[in-house]
Amino acid sequence: MKIAVISCIHGNYEALNEVLLDIDRHQVEQIYCLGDLVGYGPYPNAVVEMIRSLDIPTCQGCWDEDVVEGLNACECSYPSLLAEKRGRLAHEWTNQEIHPEIRSFLAQLPLSLRDGNLCFVHGSPHSQHEYMLPDMHAFTAMERVLATGADTLFCGHTHIPYVRQLEAGQLQVRVSSGQSSQRPNQQTSNFSAPLKRIVNAGSVGEPRHGRPNATYVLYDTETEQVTLREVEYDYQKTCAAIVEKGLPSIFAWRLARGLEFAERADDPTHVCER
Repeated sequence: MKIAVISCIHGNYEALNEVLLDIDRHQVEQIYCLGDLVGYGPYPNAVVEMIRSLDIPTCQGCWDEDVVEGLNACECSYPSLLAEKRGRLAHEWTNQEIHPEIRSFLAQLPLSLRDGNLCFVHGSPHSQHEYMLPDMHAFTAMERVLATGADTLFCGHTHIPYVRQLEAGQLQVRVSSGQSSQRPNQQTSNFSAPLKRIVNAGSVGEPRHGRPNATYVLYDTETEQVTLREVEYDYQKTCAAIVEKGLPSIFAWRLARGLEFAERADDPTHVCER
């Protein structure tokens, strides 16, 4: 069976529509969505309605959670006070824009989805807010996949698509216990970790891989082949809508370039206080 995995749409209806057309051309039998339907983009209601109308199984993303639970749900950090201020503005705008039934839909989304030996999450199996970056320590990455009991873990949140192969190997866990610090009682466990994979779907609505094109993943469950797809769309239309609706114009700037942007001049160590 051929499946498609999309993530991080962020209210970008133009990008979602073009990606769905591309998926249709590949005769996909099932679509999974890894969340962040809203936030930053100008069309949160239209995006959620599209996902609902197509009955696409969807995980709850960090932005979806924040809109439902309020800003205190956030566990993230911002690189500057100005970046945090923009994040607050985007949250407040989205919070006022979405319809009650949309908020209810986001509230009932599960944190993870499962299909055989495949697991789908937004950030990681531990939290919607954890970034599973491609250079995450191999032991930590393996632990995240093993925690799901799956062979392949699909995630988003980073907005950068990648496929990471975690080779099979021997793992050793040593636990020290006992009252004496000089001769502690040590218990050692050895176990084999089979081949695992992490697949990041990137972002449909706010890519950060250096181009404005939307990204998603095609996966063949029989051959286990992973294909990272990149789809062009009229991003300038979305950029214009961002400005017209009163969202920070820097969101349009970074969308047009497929880049993250955050000033670091005022306080590069600043931690979000949401």
